[in-house]
Amino acid sequence: MLQTIEVTKTSQKKTKPNHSELGFGKFFTDHMFTMDYSTDKGWHSPRITPYAPLTLEPSSMVFHYGQAVFEGLKAYRTADNRVQLFRPLKNVKRMNLSNERLSMPEIPEDLAMEALKNLIEIDKEWIPTEEGCSLYIRPFIIATDAFLGVRPSSTYKFMIILSPVGAYYNSGEQLQPVSIYVENEYVRAVRGGVGIAKTAGNYAGSLRAQTEAEKLGYDQVLWLDAIKKKYVEEVGSMNIFFKIGGKVYTPELSGSILDGITRTSVIELLEHWNIPVEQKRISVEEIFEASERGELEEIFGTGTAAVISPVGKLKWGERELTVGNGKVGQLSLDVYNTITGIQTGTVEDELNWTLKID
Repeated sequence: MLQTIEVTKTSQKKTKPNHSELGFGKFFTDHMFTMDYSTDKGWHSPRITPYAPLTLEPSSMVFHYGQAVFEGLKAYRTADNRVQLFRPLKNVKRMNLSNERLSMPEIPEDLAMEALKNLIEIDKEWIPTEEGCSLYIRPFIIATDAFLGVRPSSTYKFMIILSPVGAYYNSGEQLQPVSIYVENEYVRAVRGGVGIAKTAGNYAGSLRAQTEAEKLGYDQVLWLDAIKKKYVEEVGSMNIFFKIGGKVYTPELSGSILDGITRTSVIELLEHWNIPVEQKRISVEEIFEASERGELEEIFGTGTAAVISPVGKLKWGERELTVGNGKVGQLSLDVYNTITGIQTGTVEDELNWTLKID
C-alpha cells in the first residue's frame, strides 16, 4: 500500500528570479521532499515541507565514507501550459542500481514517482516558460548514521529538491561545439568500481582533470579506460557518440560507464530512424584514423543538462583533429531538435517517453 505523503506548505513564498538570472543550480523552489529510512522501519515518514537547511550530526557517515547517490532530470512547460517529465521512471530505476552498488536500500518506485509528481505539482509555478528553460529535479540519498566506522549506514534520507534553470545554450544560438582534451593520466572509473553508479565521489574525482583541461584551453575531458588507457569511455559527465562513415558508434557499457538516460534515448531514436548505430569498444586511435581517412563526420556528447553537446575539436597528446570544420553536424542538430521538441511538447512523442503531470 502506498504511504500517504504529508504536505506542509510554506507561509512565505520566495521571490522568483528572472529567467535571465537563472544559470544552473543557483535557485531553489519553495518546497522539498524528504523520506527517512531505518533498518527496523524501512522507508517511512514521506513528507513535503518548505525548503530549508538540514541538521545532521558532524559524524554522519555521508561526510566520511561517501554513501551518497543522486539523479538529475527535468520538468518542462509545454506550449499548451501543461507540465511533463522525460522518462522519469528510468531515473528512479537507475538510482536503485546506484543504491545496490553502494549497499544502500532500494527506494519503492511507486512512492518515488508519487513524491516526484506531488512536489512538482506544488511548485509547478517555478517552471520557467522561456524557450530552453526548465525545472531541474535533483533526487538524492545520503547516509545519516552518526558513526565513525566503515560499514553501510543503517539510516538514510531520500530527498528531492527543485531548481529552475536557464537555457544551456545562449538565447538565439543553436548548439555550440566544444573542445575536448583526451585525459591520459587520470581515470574516471574502473570496471568493478563505482563508474556505473551515479555517486558523489565519481564527480569529485573528475575535478582535477577538468580543471587542468580548462587551463589548457579545452572545455571538457575525454575519459579513457583505466587499464589500457586507449578505449573511449565518457566525455566530462556525458556519454559520447561518433558518426563514422555513415554509422553511429558509442562505447558499450563495460561496467565503468554510466548508463545515461539521454544515451539510451539517442540510441532508440536512431534505431527508430533506421540509422545504423552500434555499441562497441572504441579506441581513441580509431577516432583519429577515421579522421585521417575523412570518415569522421560528427562527435557529440549526451546528457540531461545539454541534451546534445557537439564536439568541434579533439586533442590527444601531440595530435589534434577538427570535426566537421568545427561546425555542428546535421545529425547532432536533428537529434537535439527532436529530443528537446519531445520534452517540450512541440514534437510528437511517438516513442511514449513523456509523462504528463496534471
